[in-house]
Amino acid sequence: MTLTAAQIALYAGALFVLFLTPGPVWLALTARTLGHGIRGAVPLMFGVAIGDVVWSLLAILGLAWIVGAYDWVMDALRWLAVLVFAGMGLMLLRHADKRIDADTRLNRPGQWAGFVAGLAAILANPKAILFYMGMLPGFFDLTEITATDILLIALISMIVPLIGNFGFAAFVDRARLLIASPHALKRTNQVAGLLLILVAVVIAIATP
Repeated sequence: MTLTAAQIALYAGALFVLFLTPGPVWLALTARTLGHGIRGAVPLMFGVAIGDVVWSLLAILGLAWIVGAYDWVMDALRWLAVLVFAGMGLMLLRHADKRIDADTRLNRPGQWAGFVAGLAAILANPKAILFYMGMLPGFFDLTEITATDILLIALISMIVPLIGNFGFAAFVDRARLLIASPHALKRTNQVAGLLLILVAVVIAIATP
């Protein structure tokens, strides 16, 4: 392993700062937690974690040139994310007055939908793209790193945001548990649906 403790600490700190910057992932996590609780948000968090690993590995392995050579790749990812979030938001608005645990058919696809939403949010997130593809190489000498270094960087890229997202979702879920009346539940679901649509808008108008 060629990485130093200082390099690892600096990179982890930069990832935490990235997490603290509000963006599509925060909006998606808030909407998912409000609509489904923290258990429903867990698949989204792991989707984001996998996306973080993907971006870090792409940057390390020197595949940033693909995005530069084929602009349609990022456009395709961005518009796929727009469709995912807009569709989820509209569905949540449509069923705003229905508890998520009242229909198991909604629970089963919800886990997979949450994972896909998290993956789409991070893969099409301009902030993440800029960080991993443009800034990660500045932390390490990618010409000398070993396989162990690559594994460590990927793990840090996954763990730091994942811990932050768990903490954030727990806070949102705590506030959600205070809402008990049917009217408040409907209003909460409406807010969650609008947040998901807002995620779609943010991704659609953002410039990769």
